[in-house]
Amino acid sequence: MGVSESVPQRNRTAAAAETIALVLDEPSPLPESAGDVEELARRLRGHISQLGVLATPETSALRSAQQLASEGVPDGYMPSRVHLVKLAESTQALVAAVQAHDVVPVQTVPRRRWWKPQINVLRGAVFAVALACLVWAASVPRA
Repeated sequence: MGVSESVPQRNRTAAAAETIALVLDEPSPLPESAGDVEELARRLRGHISQLGVLATPETSALRSAQQLASEGVPDGYMPSRVHLVKLAESTQALVAAVQAHDVVPVQTVPRRRWWKPQINVLRGAVFAVALACLVWAASVPRA
């Protein structure tokens, strides 16, 4: 039993929407360094691959997003930022396609849980053990 099994998995479309907002929202500035562009592109590629499992294979948004994700980030300030914006827009279209089809991810099989006794059952068990100890102590001869 690992930590990842007990923590519910986060909604993939919400996580993708947060990354898309970092690129496309008006108040968010364009990334300054090439490393920032690479990091955002890597995150968007990850979202595309995760959402690709949820989308139907014949979706045009999936094909265009996968095509953009397979391309590398071009060199230069403006070409890299334009590629990043296109990648975010195609990811946004893929999110919309997944939400439009209302695709539900495959649920994992729930783990078997042990029966959890109610508090009154526990109180009764403690009382029975205490009573048994009292009877046993009373039956021991005194010296």
